[in-house]
Amino acid sequence: MASNNLIIGLEIGTSKICVVVGESRHDGTVKILGVGQTPSRGVRKGEIVDFETAMKCVHEAVVDAEQKSDVMIRSVYVAVAGSHLQSFNNRGCVMLPEDRDEIDEQDVEDVRISAREVSLPAQNAFLHSIIHHYHVDGQDGVLNPIGMLGQKLEADFHIIHGVRTRIQNTIRCVKELPLDVEDVVFGGLASAQVVLTQHQKDLGALVIDIGGGTTDYILYTEGAVRQSGCLAIGGDHITNDISMGLRIPMARAEKLKTDEGSCILGNCLPGEVISLKDDSGFAGKEIERETLNTIIHLRLRETFDLLKRRLDEEPFINYLGAGIFITGGCSLLNGIDHLAEEIFEMPAHVAHAQTASGVTSAVENPQFSTAIGLIKYAQAVQTDRPRRGGFGRIFGRFFSGIR
Repeated sequence: MASNNLIIGLEIGTSKICVVVGESRHDGTVKILGVGQTPSRGVRKGEIVDFETAMKCVHEAVVDAEQKSDVMIRSVYVAVAGSHLQSFNNRGCVMLPEDRDEIDEQDVEDVRISAREVSLPAQNAFLHSIIHHYHVDGQDGVLNPIGMLGQKLEADFHIIHGVRTRIQNTIRCVKELPLDVEDVVFGGLASAQVVLTQHQKDLGALVIDIGGGTTDYILYTEGAVRQSGCLAIGGDHITNDISMGLRIPMARAEKLKTDEGSCILGNCLPGEVISLKDDSGFAGKEIERETLNTIIHLRLRETFDLLKRRLDEEPFINYLGAGIFITGGCSLLNGIDHLAEEIFEMPAHVAHAQTASGVTSAVENPQFSTAIGLIKYAQAVQTDRPRRGGFGRIFGRFFSGIR
């Protein structure tokens, strides 16, 4: 196997650290060769809060992935999350010199730079500039202007940025191992690469990736990213609510949530209980099923309501022909799609990675959407160079200034 066909995705999540080893196929698919994971420590709400502990966990997950895939890992694509990530849409514009009328690659790069000539907070850095469409002398919807004739080139971009030092901490955690960081990628963007088809992006779709400590979201209309961001709320908040509300240990609350929990209310028998067996340090308890479901329902409703209010600041949510796609570990909660349909008033689906084969348990598990999505993202970088406006290497900017 050619080494340049190997791509490794690393997600440093709040609940787990996951390393996926994939092989890029010529037909555009990905074969998963192995998955390494370990419980996450030193990470809170998607961000590193204990550098040394988090680094040890990443090392454990990398070793696990190497053993399961029989591959020596030297470089990775890394997902980043955190509520510090922000986004906006902006248009760039360049005029060609009078003695030239054919648009070239430098003009495309210049218009991207023009779109980023905005005032960011001093501590922030650009993460992605994702192309919507180009405009040549007023002609809309141009996909690739290189080689076209014109005098005025404009382009609309979706720009994602975040706090530079927080992104650097993730990069340093990996480089200390030592591993090379090929690129850092917003986790929601990575998930969308495998959760959505191009047709769904064209129709309009919202991806909601609910992990342990964060909820990433990314919205597409007409094939382009229009909104994205990260809420500092995730499945761990539900677990904490259950632990506090029912007065049981966190470990028991997590198992109760995943094994017995549901977002749907009024769907169980009156007085139906769940018996928790006694254990060392725990005397056992009977829990009313409807009480458990109510706790889960209220926290998830709050999360979806918060997200909807944020999305309603722009008009794009009204143009989602394909609906909503929920992924991430928390998407496995029973009835989460029905609750999303109720709140957003449109079809919702639980989704996992598409166009990937190999380790079936990983491909079909929504928990791994981001890590597998990193591999698809990397595949786009390597095979779609003319359209790299959405998929450029950005790692160097965090240490040598913004380009």
